[in-house]
Amino acid sequence: MAKRRGKRAPTRKEPRDSGGTFRRIIKRVLIGLVALTLILAVAVGTAVFFTTRELPSYSALQNRQTGQTIVVRASDGTEIVTLGPSYGEWLSASEIPPIMKAAMVAVEDRRFHSHFGIDPLGLVRAVAVSLIHSEPAKATSTITQQLARNLFLNSNRSVDRKLREAVLAIALENKFTKQQILELYLNKVYFGGGAYGIDAASRKFFSHSARDLSTAEAAIIAGLVKAPSRYSPTADVEAAVGRANVVLDQMRKYGALDPGEAADVDVSAVKLKEEQGQNSVRYFTDWVLPQLDTLLPATAQFEPLQVWTTLDIEKQRAATAAVKANVPNGAQASLVSLDRDGAVLAMVGGTDYVSSNYNRATSAVRQPGSAWKLFVYLAALEAGYRPSDRVVDAPVTIQGWSPQNSGNSYAGAIDLRTAFAYSKNTVAAQLGNEVGFDTVASMARRFGITTPISTFPSMVLGTSEVRVIELTEAFASIAARGHSVEPYGILKVATSDGELLYAHEPSRPTQLVPEYVASEMTDLLQTAVSTGTGRAAQIGRPVAGKTGTTTSSKDGWFVGFSSGITTGVWVGRDDAEPVAGLAGGAAPARIFASYMRKAVADRPVEPFDTEVQLPQWQLEPDEEYYYGDPDDYFYMDQGTVEPGFGDPGLEPFPAQEPFPGEAPMPAGPDAPPPLPGPPAATDDFLERATGGQL
Repeated sequence: MAKRRGKRAPTRKEPRDSGGTFRRIIKRVLIGLVALTLILAVAVGTAVFFTTRELPSYSALQNRQTGQTIVVRASDGTEIVTLGPSYGEWLSASEIPPIMKAAMVAVEDRRFHSHFGIDPLGLVRAVAVSLIHSEPAKATSTITQQLARNLFLNSNRSVDRKLREAVLAIALENKFTKQQILELYLNKVYFGGGAYGIDAASRKFFSHSARDLSTAEAAIIAGLVKAPSRYSPTADVEAAVGRANVVLDQMRKYGALDPGEAADVDVSAVKLKEEQGQNSVRYFTDWVLPQLDTLLPATAQFEPLQVWTTLDIEKQRAATAAVKANVPNGAQASLVSLDRDGAVLAMVGGTDYVSSNYNRATSAVRQPGSAWKLFVYLAALEAGYRPSDRVVDAPVTIQGWSPQNSGNSYAGAIDLRTAFAYSKNTVAAQLGNEVGFDTVASMARRFGITTPISTFPSMVLGTSEVRVIELTEAFASIAARGHSVEPYGILKVATSDGELLYAHEPSRPTQLVPEYVASEMTDLLQTAVSTGTGRAAQIGRPVAGKTGTTTSSKDGWFVGFSSGITTGVWVGRDDAEPVAGLAGGAAPARIFASYMRKAVADRPVEPFDTEVQLPQWQLEPDEEYYYGDPDDYFYMDQGTVEPGFGDPGLEPFPAQEPFPGEAPMPAGPDAPPPLPGPPAATDDFLERATGGQL
């Protein structure tokens, strides 16, 4: 019988050496970290070595500038504004006040004098804070890192950029001394408002060199680096003062200031520089400087430029003062003044550039009211009307539209000159109807109006919106005896080294209407100022111009010329709400007069030449009398207007309400005799003037 096999005794397991395994893992990790550290050290060392070799010299870094500086000058060469980076004067380390250095180091990099370009303690602290609060690490860059970024890099927050910034910072520390780095930094760092470096910032905010900075001023400047726009003393005084006090606390904390000295510093008592040249002049520079893109070669877009403009400083001051003294409360105003060749002498785009930089002189489009009648009467004069021709001021209905005069008054039979002077709406409506609304639109286009133009009957009263600069241009062309005038603002452009890049060349004028038509129009415009609605625009010498007032006093205009200067003025609200008491013959005319008295003070008095030499076709009953000379006759029959002059598919503009403020016709013995006469033009006259084509 076989033996029964017994159970095998279990084998005893050896205890696991967990401690040894853990130690081996730690050892391998440490070896790996050491190896990685050595590799990174070699890589960083190699990168730093080659970067140090490639770094520009100190003088090259000193002369390097960021961005383009443009110095804008008035017509007499006076500097009116500097745009772009401003660098001030370079200050050596010995010229920089010690308090400025101490303030910057205290608030931006308190271990600046001990680290090697990057701050390991700062990095460790940032990581610890990140772990404790479960938020991304926020390590503040050292002064050397900030300098590296400002000189060589952009402001992206990528890991790649931070690594390159660190390498560059170490390289800078290897190549330059701490004093050189601090000198570069304080002369290069951006302080807002275009100011680079402490001298530019000191001059911008305190009107003096950085050599003379006080402790409070140094604290303000040092506080700007963190957020130049937020802590700018010209933008938010309270924020700037609060930030400066933080700087002072840091200086006291780290021994740069004794507690007693810090307590004696009153930042709020610092006197700031008053902003100059940043108000109305900026409307002009905002309009003129974008033109450099088309005037200059592409290679000039980065180099410093000197731009001489047409602006007259004294006239600009007079225009600004005239607007501020006469604009109604709650309203805005704009003004454009042109010399006889189109040079912009003054431009005001609003009452305050700081609160609103919207340029109402060149960008806003508003209804011109009766100032639009310039084009209606030009079309009529070109078609054969004379200022002395008799017309009838009486109620009229055209295509269901019945215009009204101011006060619903009608003078009966009057001459064309009187109808224009007293801005008779019914006469303008009849003239527009007879010459053709398309013809009026064509005349406006001819004189430089580029905005959309309605060709419905109410267009004769200025329902189509225009820009101030364009309407002023049109009146300037009348002053130039019918020759085109093109506004311009740049005389010449040169580099900082004096190389001429651009010089304005006078454009060849175009004859827009015959000279006799321009003379007759000047006759009408002069009468409007001497006896009509524009009497408030009188300045003690010949003035020709026209008022304009729109429905419910939403817009007021006066545009006119004297002694070779043409000026257009608009007054109204940006939201197109009514302005109490606003009329073209009130605030706009007063602004015009206030400005023009000073603008023409140094010019000789120039009487208007309204003597008219009519073309032969208006003097003799020959063939030209009936058909006109093509060289002199610009009449365009309705329906032949160029595309874009009016869209028949548009809804008609609402009929104009009576224009408040327009001067009424004289009554009593001064009133013109109500002589019987034909309508605005007889059928016989139209038959002759149009060659029997109507």
